[in-house]
Amino acid sequence: MFSQTVEYALRAVVHVAAQQGRPQTTRQIAEATKVPAGYLSKVMQALGRSGLIHSQRGLHGGFTLARPPENIRVLEVVNAVDPIRRIESCPLGLKTHGRNLCSLHRRLDGAIAHIESAFSESTVGDLLAESPGSRPLCDIEAPRKAR
Repeated sequence: MFSQTVEYALRAVVHVAAQQGRPQTTRQIAEATKVPAGYLSKVMQALGRSGLIHSQRGLHGGFTLARPPENIRVLEVVNAVDPIRRIESCPLGLKTHGRNLCSLHRRLDGAIAHIESAFSESTVGDLLAESPGSRPLCDIEAPRKAR
């Protein structure tokens, strides 16, 4: 249902969020999330253009979130790389349907609306907080807090 690009973007954002502000290089993110580095580079560019992540060049550079994870909706991540498309008119181009969706397409659009709603109500912070014993989407080791 969702593209590989969406999956990769979500893995990357969750990984970066789990690092609590420590910049992560493309290589570090690729290794942790099992995403090919070349593909990840394009995903990170899209996330940067959307304003979800910030990139910094240089010795201590890398990617960080542009906002706290609690302020980034899952829907924003999805729409940054492969926007959810609602069904507004007959996908088959049937003139008799036009903008008046048939029962099938109305139900499909309703399902898309539910997904859109669930993703707009969920934040990246929620994904990290709800995880009992394992991190979502990838193998992330959370940084240890200083005592």
